[in-house]
Amino acid sequence: MTATLQEFLPDSSFLLDQSAEDWRQAIRLAGEGLQNSGFTTAAYTDEMIATVEKMGPYIVIAPGLALAHSRPSAAVLHTGLSWVRLSTPVPFGNKANDPVSLVIGLAGRDENEHLQVMSAIAKALSNPAAKDSLNDAQTPEAIRTILNG
Repeated sequence: MTATLQEFLPDSSFLLDQSAEDWRQAIRLAGEGLQNSGFTTAAYTDEMIATVEKMGPYIVIAPGLALAHSRPSAAVLHTGLSWVRLSTPVPFGNKANDPVSLVIGLAGRDENEHLQVMSAIAKALSNPAAKDSLNDAQTPEAIRTILNG
């Protein structure tokens, strides 16, 4: 799993302690992390925002956590993740889980890879102690270590 997280979540995909005015800007930051790592083109960021505009804030999957993604498309160059920790949480419109302080961007080249990466992240984030540690982690390496359990 370590190699997988290193591959899917390289240092260039992290944006820690960032400021966002609203959920759209938070998703744009997640898209920036995906683009920085060569996982997607700018078009994928627009697709992620359009998905929320169309489907609502279903991407807010746990208190304070949004999993920004869209369907596999030509804008996805490689399967990968971005990790955006916001300095101030922003509302996404999900009454149960707002406001959001962690936005994970997910780009999957195909449904299978998309689900594999989602499953690995969900497993890592289901540990309450790990979630608390992630808020305090200062470097990409420290975050990957926590995610690897």
